[in-house]
Amino acid sequence: MTNKNYTEVTISGKTYTLGGYEDEVYLQRIATYINGKIGALRETQGFQRLTGEYQNVMLQMNMADDYFQQKQRAELLEERVDEMEKQIYELKHELVAQQIQREKEQNAE
Repeated sequence: MTNKNYTEVTISGKTYTLGGYEDEVYLQRIATYINGKIGALRETQGFQRLTGEYQNVMLQMNMADDYFQQKQRAELLEERVDEMEKQIYELKHELVAQQIQREKEQNAE
């Protein structure tokens, strides 16, 4: 079993110790992402006047939006890969059929 990694990250000016099976660089990237989202929201007009609870909900909504957009993008890419694999299969099948036909023609000569 893999050992847990622990690292300190700073999110919104506060230091937290995070633990996980991911490496420290990955955990730092997550913290950087969250800080970026918080920074972007703070630049939004009126965000600072919202209650802390509402600010957290807005942050969560923004992060969920990012997640679902990326999930949709991944699903579209998976569909494209499936279509391409099908095309490759059909092209291989066509190639084999043409090779068989050419061999038949050569043997008939």
